[in-house]
Formats: sequence, structure tokens, C-alpha cells
Amino acid sequence: MTETMIGRRALVTGSSRGTGAAIVARLRAAGATTLATARSKPDRPGLFVSADATTTDGVSRIVDAVRQELGGLDILVHALGGSEAPGGGFAALTDEHWQDELNRNLLAAVRLDRALLPAMTAGAVVHVSSIQRRLPLPDGTLGYAAAKAALTTYSKGLARELAPCGIRVNVVSPGAIQTESADALVARIAQAEGIDEPAAWDRLLAALGGIPLGRPALPEEVAELVAFLVSDRAAAITGAEHTIDGGTVPTI
Repeated sequence: MTETMIGRRALVTGSSRGTGAAIVARLRAAGATTLATARSKPDRPGLFVSADATTTDGVSRIVDAVRQELGGLDILVHALGGSEAPGGGFAALTDEHWQDELNRNLLAAVRLDRALLPAMTAGAVVHVSSIQRRLPLPDGTLGYAAAKAALTTYSKGLARELAPCGIRVNVVSPGAIQTESADALVARIAQAEGIDEPAAWDRLLAALGGIPLGRPALPEEVAELVAFLVSDRAAAITGAEHTIDGGTVPTI
């Protein structure tokens, strides 16, 4: 059942492609007035602000656009994330690599929350984390995994603080998703290990423990979960982490 979100105002970060783009499309299909933001403008039409959410100037640009285009906010989805750090284990990560991982996967959400949430009188927030917070891959994504673990812990505290205000905060933690970012990670692993990309995919999935369902999730499937969590159907759900990984991480 598709629930209408007509009259709701939403912001989605990291939304030019992949999971973020799918979330924007899903919320707009439900009727929400949705402002997308990313560094590069997507091909599809709709409200968009070009900004780098990993910088303080970029956050200010996004906040100004929310005020001018939406006048306020009911739904906030942080889909921004990913890693550009090199493979090679912990010793290959410089201070700059660590700071980049934290800015992209933790601090962008922290800064936007701090700027936007105090003005919300009710609504829903979703932070997109990752199962790698529990299953870090030491060769290619250690900094990313650590930053996502911090995002998840931060989200738990935020949910407890904001629940009495009528603002629900939840975390969605995907496993392997078939996106351009995943393909880029596989390419980095392949280069670091001197193997081809199909072998790198196999190694990545094996390191995560495999996917019992037999396939990665699709961006649209993650978007469907996010849409549920920000809807009135999930009105009593807050402070929870929702894993979508085809069974990689046993949660029952």
C-alpha cells in the first residue's frame, strides 16, 4: 500500500545517484515535496541544491535552500556516505583519509541535524548507516566502517533526546547494494589485491559472510524501507536500527 505524503517536506542528502536517488524518487512518488542535495546535479527534474555536505559552507547552503524552497522540514534522510580511501589496511590510511571518512559518513549528518532539527516540531529522521559498522573490512573500508559505527551510536542518543519532542530517529543499515559506489569499492579492492573485479566482488561478499538471499539489495528496496520509516505507518518506531542485507548479519 502506498501511503500519501502530500504536504510533507523532505530533504535527502547524497541523492544524485544510487540509494539516495531512489529515496528521492520514492518520497516524491508518495507526494512529499522533496529537496534533493548532492555535489553534482542529477539528470532528473525536481527541487535540487548543489552543495558539498561534508563542508561547513555546503551545510549552510543546504540549510538556506531548505528555508527558501520548503519553509521548514518534516522528513530528513541522510543518505550521504561512501568511501574513497585506498586499500592496504590501517597503515595505508593517513590523517586526511580518516578526516574525509568522518566528514562524509558522520559529521555531515551531525552538522545538518544541528542546523535543522531544532526548528522541527514533529517529524522523522533516517540516518543511513551500514552493516560494516559490525563487519568492518580491514583492507578497504576500515575508516568508513568506524565512521558509520559512530553515526549509529550518535543516532541512538539523538533518538532518545528527540522522542519527547515528537521527532522520530531511526537508522537503516544496508549490506551489499548494487550501486555505482559499490562498484567503485570493488574496483579499489581489485586494484589493491591485483585481481579482477568479479573476484573482488566474491572476496567482498565472502568477507561480509555471504548473502543467504543470494543477491545484493537494490536501491529501490532500501528506499521502500526508508519510506515506511518516515511514514505514519511507523509512528511508534524510533531509536531502532533496521538491517537490510539479505541475511548477512543474523538479527533474530
